[in-house]
Amino acid sequence: MDFMNNRKMERDEHLEQLWYMKEKGNDSAEAFKAAMNGKIDPAIIDELSSEDMVELSADGNKIKFTKKGEDYGRQIIRAHRLAERLLYDVLGGDFESGACEFEHIITPELVDSICILLGHPKTCPHGSPIPQGRCCKESCRTAQSSVVPLTELKVGQSARVAYINCKNDQQLHKIDSLCIRPGTIATLHQRYPTYVIECEGSNIAMDEEIVANICVWKNHEPLQAGGKAMLPDTGGRGGRQGRFRHRKRNRQ
Repeated sequence: MDFMNNRKMERDEHLEQLWYMKEKGNDSAEAFKAAMNGKIDPAIIDELSSEDMVELSADGNKIKFTKKGEDYGRQIIRAHRLAERLLYDVLGGDFESGACEFEHIITPELVDSICILLGHPKTCPHGSPIPQGRCCKESCRTAQSSVVPLTELKVGQSARVAYINCKNDQQLHKIDSLCIRPGTIATLHQRYPTYVIECEGSNIAMDEEIVANICVWKNHEPLQAGGKAMLPDTGGRGGRQGRFRHRKRNRQ
């Protein structure tokens, strides 16, 4: 399984770099090799070519996307740049290293949910354009899809977890061990003397400091224009999470 995951990441990195070259209008195979710091895997290029993702010129001097490869590359870049926006704007984390892991594990549905949460941003923190997704083109109802701390729910109210805003890995792992993850439904049963949250069929007593870091969709889940929930059906298991180390940003 690790080999398969690593292989996918290596393939994605080749396609990601090819996208950067496409943005610059460069299809030189030599420039592609330089951009990859000479770490091009010929076997991966052969795979991508046989799968109709990339095409090479007859003399081997040029390499570019096919339509299929460009569509897939767009998904990778969209996930990466939205992850940077999420980590930088919402979590205050290290968006450089975190986004690189994030883009390989996130589902397209969750990418759209993040895009809606952030209000369909046009650029990443570096100022590079974020490719539009279906949610952008269908003008999703973002205004009502606000996210609030779980502490703002009324007793008896339920909401779907959007993300966990933790101060450190230890707190994130503690919440994760309680099966409270993005995509699960949490119900607030009690505030005093301690918070009691129901999630995954269990009632959990938690301190306010921890509950305040669990962010949920207010009133309803983010919707497409047609009313379909954007968050994927996880079967009650919650979404898959990347593990990031968070740090506070220096503000000037």
